[in-house]
Amino acid sequence: MNRNDELTLNISRQMRTCLFFVIILFGLDRSVAFAQGVTQYVNPFMGTTTLWTPEELGFQPKPGERQWGAETFPGAALPNAMVQLTPVTMYRSGSGYQYEDSLIYGFAHTSKGHWNLLHLPVLPITTEGKPKPNDYRSHFSHSQEEAHPGYYRVFLDRYNVNVELTSTLRCGYHRYTFGKVKKGKGEKGGKGILVDIARSNNMPRRWEVKQAGPRAIEGYQDGEGRIYFYGELSENIESMESQSSTFSSWSGNSPRQEGRQNRPITMVWLKNDKVSPRKDFGGNVVELKIGFSFVSIDNAKENLQAELAGKSFDEVRGNADKIWEDILAHIQVDGGTEAERTMLYSTLYRTFLFPHLRTDVNGEHRSEGREGHVVKTDWNYYTNPSFWDTYRNKLILLGMITPNVARDIIRSCIERGENRGGYMPTFFHGDHASTFVAGSWLRGIRDFDLSRAYALMLKSATVPGRGGRPYLDEYLERGWISEKDTVNVPTGDEYKGAVTKTVEYAYDDYATALVARELGDKENEQLLLRHSQNYKTLFDPSTGFWRGKVLRDGKGVWIEDFRPNYPYYQYQYREADAWNSLFFAPHDPEGMVALYPSKEAVERKLDSLFTQPNGGYLAFNCTGYLGSYCHGNQPGHSIPYTYYFADRQEKAQHVLNTLMHKYYGMGKEGLAYAGMDDAGEMSSWFVLNAIGIYTYSPADPEYIVTVPLFDRVHFTLGGGQSFDIVREGKGEKIKAITIGGQPLKGWFVKHQDLAEGKELRIVTE
Repeated sequence: MNRNDELTLNISRQMRTCLFFVIILFGLDRSVAFAQGVTQYVNPFMGTTTLWTPEELGFQPKPGERQWGAETFPGAALPNAMVQLTPVTMYRSGSGYQYEDSLIYGFAHTSKGHWNLLHLPVLPITTEGKPKPNDYRSHFSHSQEEAHPGYYRVFLDRYNVNVELTSTLRCGYHRYTFGKVKKGKGEKGGKGILVDIARSNNMPRRWEVKQAGPRAIEGYQDGEGRIYFYGELSENIESMESQSSTFSSWSGNSPRQEGRQNRPITMVWLKNDKVSPRKDFGGNVVELKIGFSFVSIDNAKENLQAELAGKSFDEVRGNADKIWEDILAHIQVDGGTEAERTMLYSTLYRTFLFPHLRTDVNGEHRSEGREGHVVKTDWNYYTNPSFWDTYRNKLILLGMITPNVARDIIRSCIERGENRGGYMPTFFHGDHASTFVAGSWLRGIRDFDLSRAYALMLKSATVPGRGGRPYLDEYLERGWISEKDTVNVPTGDEYKGAVTKTVEYAYDDYATALVARELGDKENEQLLLRHSQNYKTLFDPSTGFWRGKVLRDGKGVWIEDFRPNYPYYQYQYREADAWNSLFFAPHDPEGMVALYPSKEAVERKLDSLFTQPNGGYLAFNCTGYLGSYCHGNQPGHSIPYTYYFADRQEKAQHVLNTLMHKYYGMGKEGLAYAGMDDAGEMSSWFVLNAIGIYTYSPADPEYIVTVPLFDRVHFTLGGGQSFDIVREGKGEKIKAITIGGQPLKGWFVKHQDLAEGKELRIVTE
């Protein structure tokens, strides 16, 4: 018997036990056709698993307690889109999807990875599955699940339905292939759609869903703004019924109440009067096309018509793959292993999923000012970036490949800031839009009003007030922020984060000074450059750490209850300990090193950081340790490069290689990160180090040179210019660096040299 005969026999056997095995094979075969370029290396499941063992986490977790993972989602999305169409296995989790779970609640239309969003979950159902208001989840198996850029598929055991998802910028496209559904006498339905209108990660308080035609539904849902939707089904609606119950959220097998009673679900039952285009599979196909808008239902309908009218599922899916191929192919590599290529393109894919589009096809978006009025522009409005996380690397990488998106993100920030008190928008902690603006402008992204941006940045740096930097009055008065005078602070308590704010404000002042220089504001440039040296004010030479101070009798006194490896949520340090708050002065590494007695002292401090055990403290924000260095959170991500300034570059590269090879693709499934991806920051860190250039000081138009994983990297910038990065040798120590054939002075390569097409060659031994 030849191989084809064996395959036919095996399929025949499986069809007798699983009606949809052919459908699954059909989907798998088609996925190969859609992924012939670099998209074939992307694994959207990367980052969806959780770390469980003490060896991976760096501490002993509580029995059965889930720690943070990278909190990524596997669903269908386009770059920086309004819609992210993805499965939900757990509400009130990061992205809504946890790989360890085996039950799906529905398929939501927005996701980020920060415990928010998951707008409008829907689920295909059948009467045979007996859905109830408090019991409608379906089992699924990873063996019958797949994901590719712009496409997701899973089989729902309970309802005997194969689910396929794809999307455009503003619309979701569902294709459900149902098994033959028996409809009992007097029963409504047979097959239908459950609209989980009252559920999302934002605990919505207002919602509406109603029939809008023989095959249409429309409505809205609150939660991070009001999202409107208009959906069209491929079959007529027979009836719609709303039922209410108390909902629970599950962690493993243990339910926990979410706290709000009698929230409705809506079941949209369909007529069985449509001839299936795939009836040879023994099933019946139902398609749902659904458009979204944050402005109005009319705009949602217009978005749907513009992006999906007359288009087939496969056409939309194929276009999604092409869009991703065009984006990801900006980086081409020779050499490296299959695993390294997979991780490179999987992490590069994550770079472009956030921020999210908020402009409709007609150019309208809803202002985030106090009135929330509708604005029409000729550019795209985006959500506020996760600045504290992504200013370090992701936003610059995004701008290198998609400069028009970066430009419009900055325009969005300007509008948002002018509508909210005149301060540049912040996110979560710190004030890092200044870094993004300066770094983008100096890399050649110019089509935005720099003067308007600077006015917001300067006010943020110099004028205390609501909407500006917290505790700026203290910072301006004495150059540092005091911490609360207390002892025995629990890991999770939230205070000022005074050390982190002080050193980060100093860097933001430097970034703002760069823009002042561009605009000829010499007086404020000099003021801000002086402030940029404030990172030194909380350095304690007696311990070699940056350390918090308290005010006693008007004087600053070092905090006495000082344990360098004790992690805090926001006491002294933001989501870090003293070890992971070392060496943060990207604008002044030489001055930072000079705070120590010698370069050898800096080297010893770094050696201790990467080898000394971290103490085993349990803290949700800190996972994935190399010694006492935590790669699972952002605060320490620039520390390894400090070895360069102690004349031990090879030690830095050894750490970087260890992190790239052992702290990505972790866990038993090989799908975990050392910690939370935070809107693409963890992923972008990998991409840049893998290709040999890192944004050590993202405000400056230059990159610190590292040893790439690949023999050759061909990088095409968004403006069309391209350059090559070539590695000679297999070692970790850099012997020589040339740019355009000329020796590079120091460790930093200028963006302009790369943009001019000069080859960056890195010789190692």
